[in-house]
Amino acid sequence: MPSRLANSRFNPAPGVADFWNEFRKPNPLRIPFLLASMAPFGLIFWWLSGETLYKTPERPSITYITTFDPNRSDEEIIASNIANQEVKDLREARQEALAERKRELYKALGAAAGMDVEEIDRRAREERAAEEAAREAELEAMFERDGEDASPDAAGGDGAQPGPQSSTESPAP
Repeated sequence: MPSRLANSRFNPAPGVADFWNEFRKPNPLRIPFLLASMAPFGLIFWWLSGETLYKTPERPSITYITTFDPNRSDEEIIASNIANQEVKDLREARQEALAERKRELYKALGAAAGMDVEEIDRRAREERAAEEAAREAELEAMFERDGEDASPDAAGGDGAQPGPQSSTESPAP
């Protein structure tokens, strides 16, 4: 069974046979022509196979950006934390007030449309309570310390965890 390539115009066999026929003729320039035709390919292959060496990059210099004074006292840190917590609480209260206002508007819209808004509100409150309980359970599981009490009294009295400054061990190299 003949190959489909044999009858195709992409068959290389006739080209190879024609090259061999012309190369066999006693022409004094056949070797220089062959070398001249191979030179560009040889040059390209030589250029592509060149070895490239890269020097090791210099170590980067690290600039630490600090937003707080590193010499702050514990009292300043505590005061800053209390102020930030107050801002956070105010934001959460504002968001809750907006959510409550939105619920009231939807209740009014639902009542105008003839829906049972009390039943819808009861279901929504149950859903929110379930979501909050799930969030609390997730946080509890995340912060659980293998059955240890996580209160400040159990951690050493003042709630301060020993950091690298108060550790008696030397840092690892």
